[in-house]
Amino acid sequence: MTTYVALLRAVNVGGTGKLSMADLKAVCARAGFSRIETYIASGNVTFASALSATGVRAMLEKRLQAHTGSPVGVFVRTAAELAAVLAENPFADRDPRATYAFFLDAAPPPAALTQARGQVDELIHPGRREIYVHYPSGMGRSKLRLPAAAAGTARNLNTVAKLVSLSGS
Repeated sequence: MTTYVALLRAVNVGGTGKLSMADLKAVCARAGFSRIETYIASGNVTFASALSATGVRAMLEKRLQAHTGSPVGVFVRTAAELAAVLAENPFADRDPRATYAFFLDAAPPPAALTQARGQVDELIHPGRREIYVHYPSGMGRSKLRLPAAAAGTARNLNTVAKLVSLSGS
C-alpha cells in the first residue's frame, strides 16, 4: 500500500465547490482507501491505496464528480513526493504562511516564469511539478498572475508541512 496525499482544486474557496471533509472522507472510504485523514476544509486528504497515482486520481475524480455533480480537479502526490516538495522549497528562509506551492499535473513549462504578469515583490521559482511563490505582501493583495498555474491548486507551506506529517513522511 502506498500513502498518498490528494489536493482538490477549488473546494470550499470563495463559496464555490462546497464539499464537507466528512463527505470527502466517505468518498475515499467507498473508493477502498484506508488510513484516511482530512486536513482543514480546503480539500486535503491523506490515505493509503494499492492503486497507482494515476489510478487514485481517476478514481477520486470519477467519484467526486458523481458526488458533487461537477468535475473536481485532483492533484495526487505520494507521501515521499510531498515531503520532497517541502524539502525543496527554495524560500525555506521565508514565512511559510506567505509561501505557496502551486501543484501542477506536469513540470512547469519553460516559459512559466516569463509569462508571469503583475509581479511586484513576489518571488517565483519552478519546482518538479510545482511552482513556488513567496508573497511578502500577502497572496490576497497580490496582482500576480501565473498562466502556467491557472489549472493547478495552491497550498501554503504550513499546510504542506502538516500534510507531510499526517502522511507519515
